[in-house]
Formats: sequence, C-alpha cells, structure tokens
Amino acid sequence: MIWKQHTQMNKRPIETDIVLVDIIDFSLLSMSNQLELISYISQSYKKMIHKMLKNSGIPLEKMLQGIIPTGDGFYCILHPSLRGFGSILGLSFNHFSDFIAREYPYFQGLRVAVHTGNVYRFEDILGHDNFVGDGLNECARYVEIKNLIVSTVFISETAYESLQGFLEDHSDFSELLTKCEFRHSSLHTFTDKHNIQHSGYLIWMRQGGIIPPPKSDWLLTPKRRMNAF
Repeated sequence: MIWKQHTQMNKRPIETDIVLVDIIDFSLLSMSNQLELISYISQSYKKMIHKMLKNSGIPLEKMLQGIIPTGDGFYCILHPSLRGFGSILGLSFNHFSDFIAREYPYFQGLRVAVHTGNVYRFEDILGHDNFVGDGLNECARYVEIKNLIVSTVFISETAYESLQGFLEDHSDFSELLTKCEFRHSSLHTFTDKHNIQHSGYLIWMRQGGIIPPPKSDWLLTPKRRMNAF
C-alpha cells in the first residue's frame, strides 16, 4: 500500500528510516497457511498503526510515506520528520509478534531490521507511488542473518545514530525506553552474500510494548522542520 502524494518521479532522494519486517520461514508454509497468516498480520498491524496515530493525533501520511509488500513481509517507509523513530516502531512490531504466536502455532516469528538511508519515489505501472533505492537494499541485508535472535531488532549504524538523535530531541521517549528496560548489543559486523561488510546493533526491550510516535505538537529541531513537509 502506497499513499499517493506525487504523480511524477521525484529525482530528489528521501533520507528516512526504513523498517523491514520479514516472516521467518514463510515460504515453507502451505498456501492456505500463508494466506491465513499474512491476512492476520496485515489486519493486526493496520489496527495497531491506526491506534498509534489516534494516540499521537497525526495523520497517516505524516507517519508513513508508504508500505511496500515483499511477499513474505513488508517495508515501512517513515516520514523524514520521524527519522530515528523507525527503531522504536520496529520494536513495537516485534512486541506484537508475541500475540501472533498465540493465535498461530506454526508462526515461527519475525526478523525486523531498520536502516536510515535514501530512497526515491516513482510512479509504477499501475500509476501508484512506489519506492526504490539503496536504502531498501541495505535494510534487506540485516534480515539475511539466519541466527538473528528472536525478539530483537537489528538496526544499522546509521539507524542507531538516528535513534540517538531522536532521543536527544524527545527526552520523554528516552525516559520511556529506560522504563521499558531498553538494551542494545555491542557493534556487530557481518559480511553479506555479496561480500560487503555491514555493521549494526541488536536492540530489544525487556518490558515490551507498543509505542506511538510523538504527538502532533512535538517540537522539531530546525533540521527536522525542513523535512516535515
């Protein structure tokens, strides 16, 4: 699902948070189980996102630029003004996976990755807005690790830096993560299938929860204000 904003290709890159949710071993399920599971996840996350928007008092387009299905999951492209919030959204997605497991015993869990990078918006064959760019490809590298610990989110170095900047701007979120016993690993470096090195951190909360974005009257730094429209 993409929210229509432009009718022509935008040659200016958008630097923002990208969240990738990948369903573990989805392709190994029967077609009926795939349909059952992806339908439940789609509807559940839709309700979760709308509840987050209601709590924050912001419209959908000010939180997400779009959602791109991948077949066994989806990308979330966040609004640039929320750069740094992507890691927190990833933690919320991961927390909700516990409820999915209770409904469907064959559900093996999620791999969730977050990266701050560049994407381009373009108009696809059907006339809908879509996205392409190195940011998507980079984010995908972080879910390729097969032994990724369940209940953690793997975030790139740039996503970690964005998270730190977001928490500096929003001390209330920093306090909330402290209450949720937010933790992160040491820097982890790995080599992908193209023999390219990447580095990032595993993050998790010992007291999980679903955390909505800042309210509509949040104070933006000058840099973030420039990206708010």
